[in-house]
Amino acid sequence: AVWLLICCATIFGMIILGGVTRLTGSGLSMVEWAPIMGILPPLNQAEWQETFLLYQQFPEYQLKNFHMTVDDFKSIFWFEYGHRLLGRSIGIIFLLPFLFFLFQGKIEKTLIPKLIAMFVLGGLQGLMGWYMVKSGLIDDPHVSQYRLTAHLGLAVVIYAYMFWVALGLLYPKMNDNSQNVDNKIGRLSLIITGIIVITILSGGFVAGTRAGFAFNTFPLMDGRLIPAGLFDLSPLWRNFFENIVTVQFDHRVLATLLFIMIPVFWLKAGKIELQPLARTGRHLLLAALALQLVLGISTLLLVVPVALAAAHQAGAIILLTAALFISQQLHR
Repeated sequence: AVWLLICCATIFGMIILGGVTRLTGSGLSMVEWAPIMGILPPLNQAEWQETFLLYQQFPEYQLKNFHMTVDDFKSIFWFEYGHRLLGRSIGIIFLLPFLFFLFQGKIEKTLIPKLIAMFVLGGLQGLMGWYMVKSGLIDDPHVSQYRLTAHLGLAVVIYAYMFWVALGLLYPKMNDNSQNVDNKIGRLSLIITGIIVITILSGGFVAGTRAGFAFNTFPLMDGRLIPAGLFDLSPLWRNFFENIVTVQFDHRVLATLLFIMIPVFWLKAGKIELQPLARTGRHLLLAALALQLVLGISTLLLVVPVALAAAHQAGAIILLTAALFISQQLHR
């Protein structure tokens, strides 16, 4: 359980670093995917010049960063390099203890398929990351919002799955049925968790379309509660993923829904006799919501400063973590 929680912490860091990489415009600075040889960065001036010349062959330099020098290039390269290196490190942090525990016979048979699934998902996440980067290396130096959101979503799935399994090891199911809570509260906690995941995915589309740089007022958008232009694109479904008005409006609606549902859940759960950890989880969920709302509104009003936007992304994972914790406790 401790090993899996350490892995969760590194994935949390990976998600935040990925957000910083995107926010600083660093994600397309490494134009090759070399899972083995790419571990080493340029080590001398000649290698830096060679890496920079390779970058110059692609649209981001030609259309956007044509003013860059080698030293300017280094400032964006290190973020993407750190992101990829941390990804490889997570694979090692997971695989080596897994093999050790496996050969020592420390892992229950029912747990082995779950751990293998985590490792496979991690490998797929690496492929998804490169698939996302490739979308920005062709004509337009911006990655596809669909691929970006898929990359973020898979990271969230891996984190949530790993955290849930770790919680199950730390806090196994109780045998005392008299302690079972109202099923409605348990179901509501899972529904809230699902809506948090959907809200995170909608945030991926906000990031991918740069919708956060528009309509930097709250609670109104362009002076209106329901902005004009919500369904300007055709066919209709494109608005939810490509129209910056609709993308930002959807994110606000989902956040507002959580703003209503989580306090309602907190009140309802407070009327039930809960185990101590469940009571703690109930309060943590409400606190995480308050923090995330402050971070989200501040990020919008201040027009997406890097540090605040990264904190908002971290807040989303903290909120998800709190929801997973209370859900697991209620379903013990």
